[in-house]
Amino acid sequence: MKKICGGFFSRDSEPKRYCGDTVDLIEKYRVSERTAFDGIPTVYYDIYLHNTNHKVGKCDLRLKLDERMYYYGHVGYNVLPKERGHHYAYHACKILFEIARDEFGFEELYLTCNPDNEASYKTLKKLNGELIEVAEIPHYHELYSQGDRFKCVFRYKVKL
Repeated sequence: MKKICGGFFSRDSEPKRYCGDTVDLIEKYRVSERTAFDGIPTVYYDIYLHNTNHKVGKCDLRLKLDERMYYYGHVGYNVLPKERGHHYAYHACKILFEIARDEFGFEELYLTCNPDNEASYKTLKKLNGELIEVAEIPHYHELYSQGDRFKCVFRYKVKL
């Protein structure tokens, strides 16, 4: 697993910082199944440039996947617009894959993107997952009401 490294900040109550080569993830908070609005336990992270306090985005790891969440996948990420084009989402996902495997026991993860989101699609391809389908969003799903009609669904093996 990516080592939990000493953070840039020097507080005793400092959150976990997972070090990568390009970016680090700092755990912000966890939401349990019991307290989550949608019943999906999730861990939220901020993405920082490696060994700095320069935030470049955020991501989350959803610890459960039901029929509704299938179209969202286990991982969500958002790189700040001024920071895009440096593969930060790719590097953050690599760390998240290790966290999912080592801390939560996952053997595989599902990630999704809209077919017209070229940057996200390239990220998911670069992560070497298997495109298992381009799923049609059911008309009753909240993503449909937001204008989404299809999701590319990728599967990633994360076991050792």
